[in-house]
Amino acid sequence: MHNLYAIFAKFLDICKMFSADLVNKKGNIPRRGVFPKFSDLEVISLSLAAESIGIDSESFLFSKLNEYKDDFSSLISRRQYNDRRKLTIGLCNQVRERIASKVDGGEAIFCIDCMPIEVCRPIRSKRCKMGKNNYDKAPNYGYCASQGKHYYGYKLHSLCGLSGVIHSFDLTKASVHDIHYLKDVKVSVSAILHCITYLFCLFLFHQLHFYNYGTANSVESL
Repeated sequence: MHNLYAIFAKFLDICKMFSADLVNKKGNIPRRGVFPKFSDLEVISLSLAAESIGIDSESFLFSKLNEYKDDFSSLISRRQYNDRRKLTIGLCNQVRERIASKVDGGEAIFCIDCMPIEVCRPIRSKRCKMGKNNYDKAPNYGYCASQGKHYYGYKLHSLCGLSGVIHSFDLTKASVHDIHYLKDVKVSVSAILHCITYLFCLFLFHQLHFYNYGTANSVESL
């Protein structure tokens, strides 16, 4: 069994270490009004702790937190937790980027990959109302080479170092290629060039592999 509070405390210490100049002494983003007792850093730490042990449901998370009522004396409600997570997404990304830079900040070569996020079956795409009023955020059609099928939805891009630490990620339309996603990556120009070169080399390797495979089959048939 996981001790949720112990994991939460570890994440809170890590977040405090990398956010000294981003929050006040109580762990909240500087803003007007009364500061909540359950700080912004605690909201982020609780979210990270839940995800680290595979809890992706807020309903299950808060049912689990009933076992730690004495430890979380100033715990907020589920609705407040959901709202505060949205408000602290910027702070969470800043902390994540600092941690990633600390772990492998000296790397100059990065790998980029993507995965499909299907919204619905292509045959039902005409009835999907998601993003119909905003073209930039609406899903569209794409192709997943690993699964060998067309789908309707989005594409999740991620950029990571050779040690496996994710430096950047973003959600785009399904038709957006990884090369176009590199335009929005906030890394140095040299890293982008290395990444593009690595992707291009992989592309040539696969093309050469299929060419050799087809040539060998043709020779055998003769």
